[in-house]
Amino acid sequence: MTSEAAATTQPEAPVKPSQSGWRLVMANLRQPKVLVMLLLGFSSGIPIYLVGNTLGYWMRENAIELSTIGFLSWVGLAYSLKFLWAPLVDKTNAPLFGRWLGRRRGWMLLSQLVAAAALVGMALVQPREGQLVLAGVVLDQLLVFGALALVVAVASATQDIVIDAWRIESADNSEQQGLLTSTSALGYRAALLVTDSLILIFAAHIGWSMSYEVMAALLGVGVVAALAAREPKPQAAPVAVVADHGPLGVSDAMVVRWLLAGVIGVAWLVYALMVGIRDDLSVSWTNAPWLALPPLLLWWLTRWPTGPVAEATWSRPLARPVLRTRDAVIEPFAAFFRQHGRWALIMLLAISLYRLPDFVLGPMANPFYADLGIDKETVGYVRGTFGLVATILGIAAAGLSAMRFGAFATLLAGAVLGPGSNLAFSYLALHGADAGVFTAVMAIDNFCSGFAGVALIAYMSSLISAGYTATQYALLSSFYALPGKVLKGFSGATIEHLEAGRGLLEAYSLFFVGTALIGLPALLLCLVLAMRKPDGDPVAGAVRG
Repeated sequence: MTSEAAATTQPEAPVKPSQSGWRLVMANLRQPKVLVMLLLGFSSGIPIYLVGNTLGYWMRENAIELSTIGFLSWVGLAYSLKFLWAPLVDKTNAPLFGRWLGRRRGWMLLSQLVAAAALVGMALVQPREGQLVLAGVVLDQLLVFGALALVVAVASATQDIVIDAWRIESADNSEQQGLLTSTSALGYRAALLVTDSLILIFAAHIGWSMSYEVMAALLGVGVVAALAAREPKPQAAPVAVVADHGPLGVSDAMVVRWLLAGVIGVAWLVYALMVGIRDDLSVSWTNAPWLALPPLLLWWLTRWPTGPVAEATWSRPLARPVLRTRDAVIEPFAAFFRQHGRWALIMLLAISLYRLPDFVLGPMANPFYADLGIDKETVGYVRGTFGLVATILGIAAAGLSAMRFGAFATLLAGAVLGPGSNLAFSYLALHGADAGVFTAVMAIDNFCSGFAGVALIAYMSSLISAGYTATQYALLSSFYALPGKVLKGFSGATIEHLEAGRGLLEAYSLFFVGTALIGLPALLLCLVLAMRKPDGDPVAGAVRG
């Protein structure tokens, strides 16, 4: 099991319950909200692998090229970019259901129904090369399938946003918050077991399409939870950073440029996905300028003028929400740089590169098993038994290491174990489809991934500033996942390039070695951070354990 899913929705470290007695714990366990949280956590974990690593297995069995599988994994960027539309979910009611169920429960139900419908659509369309006729319009079948996967990812990310908000607002105190967080994580892990392991066994017996329909039905667990949950009391709005009256410091021209940048950004993303999925990244003199120039244009359109600007007039209603969003997103990063000074950039680079080997390898793991000749039942059984036990042991080992040696020492160990486990895949590619070797590789990978994932979470949690806990953690978790999710789209094309002049399994082996080597920069950055003087900083002090 990779760390991608866990990292996409992993909440901040729970607060330990106070030692006031077991009666308080038992009283909290009997509350209905605990069961609701367990069901919501399960619903939150269902979609992520169905549009990620598990999907790659289905596509490879349908003879889809590795490059296409890699590019389609970009739909997972929705989980890293969800903070962009989180303010909309936080401040507005959901269409259709908001007035009936309330803001939180309304968004829950809407996102669950949309995700379930899109999963059924994926089951009906199926990942195949060819054309599809819908309402008399001829469409590329694979593009329609990819669009449905993107809908699932966006709806699932929206569900994560609102479930986290419900969890935070429903807790009566910090002890209960810790209990709800742990309960959510338990439900989430159970869902990952279903979509990463059991679904392979289902697919071997009833086929992929029906298996995806079963997964869509399992989202009904979240629907039941949303209907059974109580809408939390409305939270007092924080003091607005941007005043409702007075100068805003932006001009009408700046607002127009920002809106234009949004349109160009969406168009560029759609075009890039089409080039990747439909044209197998056949970058030519025709499409290269359209891929390279928009990022520069976006930078020019969104830059902040250096001199005075004329005050906005007609665009003031549009400017205020944009500025509030900017303050909500940018200010936590500004506080991070103020707190850590010149070390902040090195910390961010280390975080963004730390799990890069795991992200780049992720989309190719299941296609690799298919090409290796290991049947789905074996993969599902090993993942659900030996892999699960190894993951739990890795998580426990990282937790004990953090308590005994400190968060930073654990981070250094994870920087070695995480990329190092990729070498086991390289050995498996050369050795062949041996059940014993495959089991050993799964155990090594799951232990190391579990250890490295907890190590990074503990380190990021130690960097959070008081007053920005939720926002900074969400932004740091998005920041660390974004580079890997972008680069993993090229993983399939890389293997196809390596295959020229050699066998496919040999190309896989070289690719896995390469993914291990790209973990070296993160290790070097961690060693540089280890030389940081404490200066009263708790993270630096953790190096000394």
